[in-house]
Amino acid sequence: MKALRLFAVMIAALAFVALPLSARAQVSIGITIGTPPPPIPVYYVPGPPGPNYVWEPGYWSWGPGGYYWVPGTWVYAPQYGLYWTPGYWNWTGLGFAFVSGYWGPQVGYYGGVNYGGGYWGNGYVGGYWRHNSFVYNTYVVNVNRSFVGGNVYYHSYPRGATQISYVGGNGGLRTRPTPQQATYMHAHHWPATTTQVQHAQIASQNRAYYARVNAGRPATAAVARPYTPATRPANFRPVTAQDRSAAQAAVRGHAAPATYHAPAMQHAAPMHAAPVQHAAPAQHAAPPKQGDNKDQH
Repeated sequence: MKALRLFAVMIAALAFVALPLSARAQVSIGITIGTPPPPIPVYYVPGPPGPNYVWEPGYWSWGPGGYYWVPGTWVYAPQYGLYWTPGYWNWTGLGFAFVSGYWGPQVGYYGGVNYGGGYWGNGYVGGYWRHNSFVYNTYVVNVNRSFVGGNVYYHSYPRGATQISYVGGNGGLRTRPTPQQATYMHAHHWPATTTQVQHAQIASQNRAYYARVNAGRPATAAVARPYTPATRPANFRPVTAQDRSAAQAAVRGHAAPATYHAPAMQHAAPMHAAPVQHAAPAQHAAPPKQGDNKDQH
């Protein structure tokens, strides 16, 4: 076991060196050898549970049983005016490393991955901040207007088609950050909130979310509110010793590459009959702080 841990640390260190400089500032190493993450599943995005929630799309992470799905959910930003840039998996030449997401005044580069929910590979088109209120694009999000009042608009955008979930390597996306996105990478960031971290940790404890169990098709791919210790997944099953052994074999490089058969990409029709379209105004810089713990009530 000690030798395995030392090997994993060495591989992680080498992979970190192999990452582009622009990605190292927010990298969070999670290494596998030979097996990329599954495709992004197609799923329905629930409406926000209240005003000023920002969508965090679902993504594949790495846990004790291998790749597992973190359901998309609505969260509060650390401050008004901040947007979430999702993380993404990047091939380093030695394995796959996860470049972590972050909060900032703009949406930066996230590998060109089509996460859905307005994160269709480049930027975010599901809404924008208007001073201290988040305004939702009803082309993207099915909003209960009694929750968000008049903070809605409608603007259609072309949707991404690919479900590839990683950059580089065999079959991966061939994208690079634009000069503007590279600037965003080096700007001041806010890390994932404690609510987001807790949500992912709870998902990692549920065997049903692991790709080797669900074949890349999690039964619950999105939830309206983040998981908490009091609101664990309804289909919760603990990770088994066999799951852990299989994941360790993948890290050592002995596991054969997995094959996932994702459903065809589907596009929902706009939520409303076409009213007058309004282009989203420019994004605003971050005003005063907004609480991180509100989405746990």
